[in-house]
Amino acid sequence: MSIEDRLKAQDAFAGDKRILVSTDAGGEGLNLQFCHVVVNYDIPWNPMKLEQRIGRVDRIGQDKAVRAFNFVLADTVEHRVQEVLEEKLGVILREFGVDKTGDVLDSAQAGRLFDELYVEAILDPESTSSRVDALLDKVRHEAQAAREAASVLDGSEQLDPDEAKRVMEHPLFYWVEQMTVHYLRANGGRAVRRGKSWELTWPNGEEQRNVVFTAKDAAAVRSAHQLTTEDPRIRELVIRLPRFVPGQPILRVAMSGLSKDVRGIWSLWRVGAHPVASPVEGDRSPGWRQWRFLAVFVHDDGRVLLPTARHIWDAMLGESGSSVGHVSGAEAEVAFGQSREVAEAQGRPLYDELLREHRNRLEKERAKAEYAHAARRRATERIGLPEVRAHRIAQLDAEEAQWREQFGGMAEVVPEMTPLLLAWVEGGTGND
Repeated sequence: MSIEDRLKAQDAFAGDKRILVSTDAGGEGLNLQFCHVVVNYDIPWNPMKLEQRIGRVDRIGQDKAVRAFNFVLADTVEHRVQEVLEEKLGVILREFGVDKTGDVLDSAQAGRLFDELYVEAILDPESTSSRVDALLDKVRHEAQAAREAASVLDGSEQLDPDEAKRVMEHPLFYWVEQMTVHYLRANGGRAVRRGKSWELTWPNGEEQRNVVFTAKDAAAVRSAHQLTTEDPRIRELVIRLPRFVPGQPILRVAMSGLSKDVRGIWSLWRVGAHPVASPVEGDRSPGWRQWRFLAVFVHDDGRVLLPTARHIWDAMLGESGSSVGHVSGAEAEVAFGQSREVAEAQGRPLYDELLREHRNRLEKERAKAEYAHAARRRATERIGLPEVRAHRIAQLDAEEAQWREQFGGMAEVVPEMTPLLLAWVEGGTGND
């Protein structure tokens, strides 16, 4: 049937027609809860598919007792496997405290296990029972692992009301709010307060309304969207928080392995290049974000000594230094400014290298994606049913347009210069 004919048949069945005869195409995606009797004339070998069929009728909101009749040819391998499965699956269901097979077997891997079971049972009927036992052991382990992974609370740990109260009153939510708002305002975004919520515009143009940062505000604001450290964008901001900021006191380090003439500010910087847009769907490899590390040393007399910077880095890794105080106030702020200016100049070639690597990668990804889109389009154009073919082509057009929009944003790259460590280094003094 075409899509239109399918909808007409479903509407007629919901009206004055009493019986709907369907192939396995009706086993998924339909809401038939207005009826309550299912007859599986040709049952699927996989009990998960059988559960899906019955699930068209046995849905939330069903107010009648659902009856399912499953026809199985007696004295066949299919009958034997089905009989053993029903008996032993019932044990697993009672063990997990559920009453539906799908609640335990909802995984693609479990589906493959049942398909393999029936093939093996046909090839060797005598081993059916032992093969079923082995398969159900796998199912039990999979179900246990799935339930543990999806469990909300860990039963091994007692909840402490006082600790929960301390968590709720912790200023972390306020810190996340301040971090997000200041980041947006400093990087071309926008943050506007609207009562208890915010309207946010991210640097890539994405807008969010009714944004809150605490559970209390989430309960008070209609259609609230709470941002926490679980949100990918917030995690990204946390990761990118600088470890060193202007005006922060700078540690004085005496290193006996250096010449007495070495005296100045040493710093370590992370030079980065990352796209403004998110990675193309399906790609989660680390190549979308690249970093290089740069050591800088500015001598007290203003000279920039790159070989000395690398030598100090090696010496620090060997722990051949000791603390002799710190530089603070205006002196520390000036030292930070000098270091940053030199790091930006010296880091430019590293950034250009990262940019070239990123563009080369984009070109390869673009070629692969366009090839894949073209192959899918050729396959879709061979579909015989005009309505289905037109529907699939429209879906492909929408997906391709979305992909091109995302991919276009990947070409816009933002440079990043992050200070990791600053130290005032003096040579020829101190102990190892």
